[in-house]
Amino acid sequence: MTTTSGGTRDLTWVVALAACFWGTSALMRDPLAQALDAATIVMWEHLVLVLVLSPWLLPALRRWAQAPPRVRVGAVVIGAGSSALATTLFTAAFRLGDPVTPQILQKLQPLIAILLAALILGERLRPRFWWFAVPALVGTWLMTFADPFAVSIGSAEAALLALGAATLWGAGTVLGRLVDGHLGPRDTLALRFGFGLPAAAVIVLLTGSGWAMPLGQVPMLLLLALVPGALALGLYYVGLRRTAAARATLAELMFPVTSVLVGVTLLDATLTWSRWLGVLIVVVSVTGLVLHEARARRTGVVQAPSVASVP
Repeated sequence: MTTTSGGTRDLTWVVALAACFWGTSALMRDPLAQALDAATIVMWEHLVLVLVLSPWLLPALRRWAQAPPRVRVGAVVIGAGSSALATTLFTAAFRLGDPVTPQILQKLQPLIAILLAALILGERLRPRFWWFAVPALVGTWLMTFADPFAVSIGSAEAALLALGAATLWGAGTVLGRLVDGHLGPRDTLALRFGFGLPAAAVIVLLTGSGWAMPLGQVPMLLLLALVPGALALGLYYVGLRRTAAARATLAELMFPVTSVLVGVTLLDATLTWSRWLGVLIVVVSVTGLVLHEARARRTGVVQAPSVASVP
């Protein structure tokens, strides 16, 4: 079934709100990662979400089967890559460092998503877009490393896993807009976890991770799956329908900003002055982008008119 956005009102702020919910995931993911294998956590997380979304999964699969080939491929890549594999890499990064660094992985995701949006969706960037993009990227670099001008191999270990996740999530932003334009946010969400669950199970098999989930960890797992999982992604796909992918990926930088604030206030993490400066730069850049795209007659990103109706 092909759907359209149903209007022109920009919803970049909804994507930013969803990213803020993602930023709370360290509260649950960090303690789980210290007790269980990353693949085990992600597999159970996907199982919970498939059960929650089960009433919509079969209808979504029927509509997916009738969709154009690149929409079908995009949905599979989102589930297996951007959901199962990326989340496994992200969760594994928590064992290598503090609870803040893995979450500010999105420093390179905008560049990846912008390139893919231009190649796949035909989006066009005006020069004014870079007024917001360049400061935001500088800010995320400052947030990532305690000493941004002397990055050692050891301090970059978690960032290497994060880079893999960022690449997959950047692709997910672009492909999510393509799939959502045809199937709608509910079907896209259901398919994400429907395809992600078998992929997560394969990752458990390949890595030799355990299958068991201790009962004491179940409440933490449920919170992880339902808040930064179902709630955040539900908002995200609603917002993505009226937000260009290149613009959405900058709004998603509110994820690492929220992560930093959660880490400092609730997880006893400490930040250097350069990290605090990075937080400030990203907040100002993303807020400025949201206000500009909502009010300006000439926006920074020109969406391809055919995104929601690709043959």
